[in-house]
Amino acid sequence: MRHKIDQIKLRIFAIIIAQIIILIILKLLFDRGIFSAIGVLIIEAFLIYYLFMVFENEINLHSEQMSSLLGDGAKDAFLFGEVGIVSYDENYVITWMSDLFNDRFINRVGKKVLVWLPEVEALISGQEEVVYVTLDERRYEIKRRENAPMLFFKDVTNTDNYKNAYEQEKVVIGMVNFDNYEESTQYEEETVIANINSSIRTPVVEYAREKGILIRRINNYRYLLVLNERIFNELMNDHFSILNTVKKAANQLEVNITLSMAFARGSNKLEELDELVIQLMDLAQNRGGDQVAIKKVGEDVKYFGGSSEALEKRSRVRVRIIAHALRDLIQKSSNVIICCHKEADFDCMGAAIGVSRIISAYNKQVSIISKTGGIEEKLKNTLELHKEELSKRFNFISENEAINQLRSDTLVIMVDHHSLKQSNGPSILEKAKKIAIIDHHRRGANIQVKPSLIYIEAGASSTCELVSEFVQYLSNRIDINDIEATIMLAGMTIDTNHFKVRTGSRTYDAASYLRGLGADPILVDEYIKDSFNDFEMKSYMLSKVEKYDSGIVVVCVDDRIISRSIISQVGDSLLGVKDIEAAFIISKISNDEVGISARSNGKINVQVIMEAMNGGGHMTAAGVQRKNESVSRIKEELLDVLNESLKEEKSDESNIA
Repeated sequence: MRHKIDQIKLRIFAIIIAQIIILIILKLLFDRGIFSAIGVLIIEAFLIYYLFMVFENEINLHSEQMSSLLGDGAKDAFLFGEVGIVSYDENYVITWMSDLFNDRFINRVGKKVLVWLPEVEALISGQEEVVYVTLDERRYEIKRRENAPMLFFKDVTNTDNYKNAYEQEKVVIGMVNFDNYEESTQYEEETVIANINSSIRTPVVEYAREKGILIRRINNYRYLLVLNERIFNELMNDHFSILNTVKKAANQLEVNITLSMAFARGSNKLEELDELVIQLMDLAQNRGGDQVAIKKVGEDVKYFGGSSEALEKRSRVRVRIIAHALRDLIQKSSNVIICCHKEADFDCMGAAIGVSRIISAYNKQVSIISKTGGIEEKLKNTLELHKEELSKRFNFISENEAINQLRSDTLVIMVDHHSLKQSNGPSILEKAKKIAIIDHHRRGANIQVKPSLIYIEAGASSTCELVSEFVQYLSNRIDINDIEATIMLAGMTIDTNHFKVRTGSRTYDAASYLRGLGADPILVDEYIKDSFNDFEMKSYMLSKVEKYDSGIVVVCVDDRIISRSIISQVGDSLLGVKDIEAAFIISKISNDEVGISARSNGKINVQVIMEAMNGGGHMTAAGVQRKNESVSRIKEELLDVLNESLKEEKSDESNIA
């Protein structure tokens, strides 16, 4: 600072001397009296010198005050602790900087602090208590002294480096599972099994070793992984390419083996991570496998992959065990309440009807919540058509009526859904002591209830299929008449799009059983036929089709309100068109709500796409609803998600040699 003052002094005196020399030259050339002007200049020089002396004394006094305030030992301590101080005046002009900045060749005295560091504005205004800046590749934490024009800088570069290194070395527990391994190998010869192991297991082991992961085999189809955050981030950046490697190898061997992975992170308690990774693996497999489930303690579960449809993996032994467990819960309950999902459809109501007949066979009071949450239009017409017959055998109630029936030993059964926010009886579920879940949708991470029995089979075509299997393993006193069986068959027919998707051998077995109970497929066709108004609406929506890459079509309707059932049916219709792989129908479903119905033939996982928009569903049928959003805004978000999803898919494919 003093050096700069001396430089300014020299420059001013040089100017004054130059002026005197010019005046002397003018005197010699023009012989005019200018000695008085020279005298003025000399007086001016002395005045300037005096003012500089006063200013320099104030600077020295300020420095002495700072030195006395800090002390020589404190200054050394500040340098040792890499702490710097900056003071500024009422105009936010920097008046002094401590020795830390001098040592690092940073000098901004005379400059405005907010011009130098705009980030400090939040600190000075009181919006933030701490801000961080980077100067010459070093990171500083800045705090402001309260009620004083002074900033404290703390060099946290090394601290951040140590923290990052610590975070990168945190333990992550992982698990690998070969889905359907036992089913694919149980009847094969040893040479074939050896070939499967060589083609499918070996790439996983090599992949783990290449990434620096400790891998240990638990059994024939499951491995434990131990890694750190740095390696885990590499796997994320690699998009878990090993999933596609295994899938390609399995396709070449013509076996239905896929890979599921789970990773638990964010805790120093290994036991907690161990329990969490097992739960995550169960989630991944309940959602159909061929995917990665990841959870950091304190955060939501995230999923990657899931490009394969869930296979039928439930055995008849498991069905019998679950059926008997449900029977025991029913027998130990005073009464049962069945919850449907909002806007109940044929599958939901068909399953509720089937479960209700099971409960009645054990002489327990049972009610179905149907007067709350809405009913799909075609189902409503069907229930109205058979109102007299159904009202004699079923007790249809509202949520408020169900609350009056709720007791400490009441069993509440959720059918065709497992999410509290989707239920038409959320207040019942929040208060119930015993809850059972029967569903065929891929399991979500947060069920929000604590069920006594949970039976979620993503490989099943419908909940009606699951309930039909239960009936065959329970009391022969269960009485399901032809109307009830027909409604259940209608649920299966709609959810499989007339037995075109999500249809396995067990689906046909269940349909055959219902047919034997009197289900009429011709009557089913009558139930689900379109009215002329529906036909007109669908035709209008189909005129709005926009085609995109990869066989994707999008329909947007923003000038009228359309029911969820209609928009889903339009999606199903579009899948019947050649070269269309997936359809997304966006429309207003109420005055303040916009919905998307997503349908796929199986090549594109619409569930993952809808989950990215906070929705959900199946791989081939999913959706999302949003309040207070416009159709155009939802479409824009959907296209962004689609572009990102397709980009990741292409990236994954490029990783397969």
